[in-house]
Amino acid sequence: MSSTMTGSAVDDDLWSAIGDPTRRSMIDLLLVEGSGTATSLSERLPVTRQAVSKHLAVLDRAGLVHASPAGRERHFHVDAAQLARAAAQLAAVGDAWDARLSRIKRLAEQIERTRDEGESDG
Repeated sequence: MSSTMTGSAVDDDLWSAIGDPTRRSMIDLLLVEGSGTATSLSERLPVTRQAVSKHLAVLDRAGLVHASPAGRERHFHVDAAQLARAAAQLAAVGDAWDARLSRIKRLAEQIERTRDEGESDG
């Protein structure tokens, strides 16, 4: 599912996955460590192994992490291309909001000038 924001596609599933603070912490840990298991991540986060597994499933569905089997566990690593895609979307959204805020500022300044001119005429 995606929506369009000022011409740039924003992947709602991707941003829903990244929107959770625990999942962002997991991504940070995986980036630092290079990879991790549900067990190793749960030891470093204030959530259970089962909760970590559920979060990893969300990140996997969004394409942000991928798993490779290693014995009885699965090692997860961050998909750098998908993370870069997320960063590019965030930059595009930021640019769109910067442009909107600049337009609002110009309008506010124009309104203020018009008001000031009206007061000096009266």
